[in-house]
Amino acid sequence: MKNIRSKNTTPELLVRMFLHNNGYRYRLHDKKLPGKPDLVLKKYNTVIFVNGCFWHGHINCKEAKKPKSNSEFWENKIKRNQQRDKKNTNSLIQLGWNVLTIWECQLNKDKIESTLSDIVNKLVE
Repeated sequence: MKNIRSKNTTPELLVRMFLHNNGYRYRLHDKKLPGKPDLVLKKYNTVIFVNGCFWHGHINCKEAKKPKSNSEFWENKIKRNQQRDKKNTNSLIQLGWNVLTIWECQLNKDKIESTLSDIVNKLVE
């Protein structure tokens, strides 16, 4: 598991490249904020988390299948990740941040355009 990256993943890089190419500037992994959000757009008072479907237990997602071996370990691990995500999101909202969560499956070829345009729409609201 030490080879699993938490920063600079392919889905995260896709979102970062899109935002940068469209003139949005951001900070990465701000340690001062709960959960160290992947992207912090201070001008828009928004943070973005780009979550892997498996690691964060995306509900009803085919990419979030639980392994058959050592299933109890994985179930507990993913449940802890979900609880931590919820706690961090609530903390950020209490601090006045808008929180966007982008799932890995939303960046598949057939959904990426609508997902990225949704991000821009939520930033300008």
